Amino acid sequence: MTKDKDSITGSFHFVYIVTLIVGTIIQFSDESEFAVDMSNMKLIHVPKDLPPKTKILDLSQNNISELHISDMSYLSGLKVLKLSHNRIWCLDFSIFKFNQDLEYLDLSHNQLQNISCHLITSLKHLDLSFNDFDVLPICKEFGNLTQLHFLGLSATKLRQLDLLPIAHLHLSYILLDLEGYSAEETESLQILNTKTLHLVFHPNQLFSVQVNISVNSLECLQLTNIKLNNNNCGVLIKFLSGLTRGPTLLNFTLKHVRTTWKCLVRIFQFLWPKPVEYLNIYNLTVVERIDKEDFHYSKTALKALKIEHVKNEVFIFSQTAVYTIFSEMNIMMLTISDTPFIHMLCPPPSNTFKFLNFTQNVFTDSVFQNCSQLVRLETLILRKNKLKDLYKVGLMTKHMTSLEILDVSGNSLEYDRHDRDCTWVGSIVVLNLSSNILADSVFRCLPPKVKVLDLHDNRIRSIPKPIMKLEALQELNVASNSLAHLPDCDTFSSLSVLIIDSNSISNPSADFFQSCQKIRSIRAGNNPFQCTCELREFVQSLGQVSSEVVEGWPDSYKCGYPENYKGTPLKDFHMSQLSCNTTLLLVTIGITVLVLTLTVTALCVYFDLPWYLRMVCQWTQTRRRARNIPLEELQRTLQFHAFISYSEHDSAWVKNELVPCLEKEDIRICLHERNFVPGKSIVENIINCIERSYKSIFVLSPNFVQSEWCHYELYFAHHNLFHEGSNNLILILLEPIPQNCIPSKYHKLKALMTQRTYLEWPKEKSKHGLFWANIRAAFNMKLELIAENNDAET
Repeated sequence: MTKDKDSITGSFHFVYIVTLIVGTIIQFSDESEFAVDMSNMKLIHVPKDLPPKTKILDLSQNNISELHISDMSYLSGLKVLKLSHNRIWCLDFSIFKFNQDLEYLDLSHNQLQNISCHLITSLKHLDLSFNDFDVLPICKEFGNLTQLHFLGLSATKLRQLDLLPIAHLHLSYILLDLEGYSAEETESLQILNTKTLHLVFHPNQLFSVQVNISVNSLECLQLTNIKLNNNNCGVLIKFLSGLTRGPTLLNFTLKHVRTTWKCLVRIFQFLWPKPVEYLNIYNLTVVERIDKEDFHYSKTALKALKIEHVKNEVFIFSQTAVYTIFSEMNIMMLTISDTPFIHMLCPPPSNTFKFLNFTQNVFTDSVFQNCSQLVRLETLILRKNKLKDLYKVGLMTKHMTSLEILDVSGNSLEYDRHDRDCTWVGSIVVLNLSSNILADSVFRCLPPKVKVLDLHDNRIRSIPKPIMKLEALQELNVASNSLAHLPDCDTFSSLSVLIIDSNSISNPSADFFQSCQKIRSIRAGNNPFQCTCELREFVQSLGQVSSEVVEGWPDSYKCGYPENYKGTPLKDFHMSQLSCNTTLLLVTIGITVLVLTLTVTALCVYFDLPWYLRMVCQWTQTRRRARNIPLEELQRTLQFHAFISYSEHDSAWVKNELVPCLEKEDIRICLHERNFVPGKSIVENIINCIERSYKSIFVLSPNFVQSEWCHYELYFAHHNLFHEGSNNLILILLEPIPQNCIPSKYHKLKALMTQRTYLEWPKEKSKHGLFWANIRAAFNMKLELIAENNDAET
């Protein structure tokens, strides 16, 4: 959210150089099939089975000691070769004569002592640093490397004209390894043209290099491994005198510095009048003692001082002596990060600070309290300190009338002073309060004109309704909290960017995009969305918004509940309109029930269901009385051989033909007109007669199917068949019955005529005998049984 201005400016040249160095690698990064990485594989020679089309080859961190022409000759397209951290002791550049496209060659950290000069003119990056050369390995052929941007060298001795062969080249970066440098007399080295010079010294020896190095158009100077005390501090200053003489040196960097406080102040004093604009010190260790030192803050070109990663080995010293040196510096940008500083003094009124960065110190709430001199300060970074009270942070800014960017993230800030209003300078537009322990109350203690607010990784559960109007707020980051709902844009009328991912939002409102018309970017993924009907409209609204507005869609938007939907992307979550609309569901159910009722009613009418229900009721009542009577006992109650069911229209044939013929054979017949018991219902008489008869004879004719009572008798006789498990039906077809004449409700009759054998009354008299024989054969019960039952009944 905040930008380290001096870091950006101070690193400009470094970024430019790195771009030149790795440019060749980047342009092939998308061609992974042409890149071979065999680093750190304990190889002792270059493999022979490399793909011929290899363009990038990494053989670093192995045990290779020699290179041969056959190792590289078939790799004609090779452009990048990394051989650093091996054991190569001798190199003939002619082995690369078949690699005319080679641009990047890294041979650093080997054991090279000499090389032959048959260089490839296509080289842009050549690193020979950290080897065992006595003198700089430069020969006249180096002058042909017109495309060279980076050159890394090492030597134990320096001669003034060593670099003469490349004097006409315009290099971007020269790395000179002087770890083994041991000359006792002052030497000279003329480096004619380079923008950046990086010198590396021995890490465990006091700085003692006495070389006069002159560079034309030097812009960036970096020294690594500087070990100083009060006695040899002058040696370094003398060494820097020649390098800092030119007007073009703007950026000076010291890395891995071990020095006394007095020497460090002397270095500052030496550089103060120089043209250096950006001074960077990384990994600084202060030793011996810290006393108050005089410092003359003359007019300086220095704009920014950055000190990172400070280790103090002096445990008892005057804090004021240190803080005064820095607080009174007349520069615009000061960065002191990752140090044991517990405080910083309020600078004098004449200070010119516009940018202060005190990241990862141990500052407390007392820092800059009642300090009214930082009126020019525009950016203040107090990230990762020991701040605890947000109210005091607001008071700290009271007099910083130019402050626009404030970063107090990574502290332990909280706000619990509900009885007092917060005081903030009105100029703050960017505020970073992330990674603290702030709760919902923080929204009552914010700068009124803030435009960019970062509150991610706190303890916010909700955004209270009665809060101050943040009408200028454009960007809000509340990720990694415990929010359950999306914020209301009535409070944030200008909100255009919202980051609210990794919260506890389960049912976001579908009206969010309607209330927040100015939203141009929202990131709300990684929330436990509850995939129910309530979420359906929100998902639809997300689908209608451009993918450029909804960041992370659809990958980071997944269902958290219920369990059967867990992990399902919201874009694949669908619920029907019917299951989510109660009114529509009730209407649908009502219509379905109505249609079903009408259908059942129509079927009942068509199949005469009421009639069957009545029959079942009568049958059930009658059968209930005999449900516990065994089959043998039921057979002992038989009184008739047959019960005859017929239509009155067929009574003449029954009485004149059928009954006389059967009774002549001593077959007892049950007829309704002589055997129905007066006083009982017709249905009960029918059932009783059927149950007391061995067989039931049905005389079928067109007249029969038109008689409802005949159908009753057939219905009950058919059910009696299943109850007793016997074959008690005899069907006599007196006259043919067309199928279309049988009413649809008499489907049992249709089924019986289809499934069972019936006797058809023949029209020819000659066949009557066979008909009667078949009738008699159907009665196989002994007549004595029925006779005995009749005698017992009498």
